[in-house]
Amino acid sequence: MEMRNLFAIPLLVFMALLVAFPASAEAQKPKTDSCNVSEKICILSQIQEQAQTLESKTERDQTYRELAKAYARSNKIDEAVALIPKIQTPDTQAMTIRGIGMELAALNLPKDRQDAVFKTLRTEAEKIKHPPSYAIALTYIAMSQAFAGDDEGAWKTASEMQNDSLRHKAFGETAEIQAEKGEYEKAKTSLTRIGDPSYQNKAYRTVSKILADKGLYEESYDAALQIANPYLKALALQYLVDKQDGEHPPGERIPANEQE
Repeated sequence: MEMRNLFAIPLLVFMALLVAFPASAEAQKPKTDSCNVSEKICILSQIQEQAQTLESKTERDQTYRELAKAYARSNKIDEAVALIPKIQTPDTQAMTIRGIGMELAALNLPKDRQDAVFKTLRTEAEKIKHPPSYAIALTYIAMSQAFAGDDEGAWKTASEMQNDSLRHKAFGETAEIQAEKGEYEKAKTSLTRIGDPSYQNKAYRTVSKILADKGLYEESYDAALQIANPYLKALALQYLVDKQDGEHPPGERIPANEQE
């Protein structure tokens, strides 16, 4: 065999390998598609791609939860809601429903659109088979409705809860949201719908504290006066007084005879 043929054989093998390997190398090459940093929806789709690869149920559920909230903030409600069935943990499903609902207030959606979204969230909540998580989901929907200004919807959602203690809790937490917004009369309406005196007393104290923290002292005082339990009433009134005193540096507090 001529010397030049001996060199030709390795060359032919090399050329054959060169032809064969590009396809497999390309298949193993990681995706390099990237988004413009300002393209939020594009980045969210990347997050979703990563979530689908997660083997840990906890990590996957938590990723979907935060992703759903981000979609909702971007007014991509359908995309956000579509993630709820992908979540396997009932508690995380409830928290996702809450997250989506709480984002609605900032979107200032038309009322019919907002109502439709809350109806969809309620439909998703009804699919939760774990009773405690289901009740939590309804509580969160009521809170979200109040936060978004749909007080009638919040009261309706809370009133439809079958478990007494959880229904009281839903009305109490709805009242807290309304108090945080400075809407005491609405908060008071929520509180009057609590059927258990003990829970109602505690809820009035919480609302009184929230109002005092916001500097709404007249409203805080009125809420404190609604408390039937003497000890809780005293605590609420004491908090109000201390909060008012805290507005004035030591030595500059208004004397009692000047406050009349």
